[in-house]
Amino acid sequence: MPIIVDIDVMLAKRKMPVGMLAERIGITPANLAVLKNGRAKAVRFTTLAALCEVLECQPGDLLRWEPDPNGSHQPAADGAPEGVAPGSAALGPVPEAGGEAKRR
Repeated sequence: MPIIVDIDVMLAKRKMPVGMLAERIGITPANLAVLKNGRAKAVRFTTLAALCEVLECQPGDLLRWEPDPNGSHQPAADGAPEGVAPGSAALGPVPEAGGEAKRR
């Protein structure tokens, strides 16, 4: 996968054990292992925010993109448009301050 997870790098810089990080961000060590070993298919923004807060870093310190060495791009298997998480709501009207909805 072309997204590289560098949680180990930040853990080493902070001299923090994996178990402590998992406890402080509120996920199981097993789920943190899936994320840090690059096996996760997605990450919640709340989890990413908690990681950044605890590790005192930016999202770009934890995640980076590298081109696929095979040059292949795999579309979402569930038929969702690229960049849209499966099951997420489609973009709809956004209420403005005056109460009227404006299309995105």
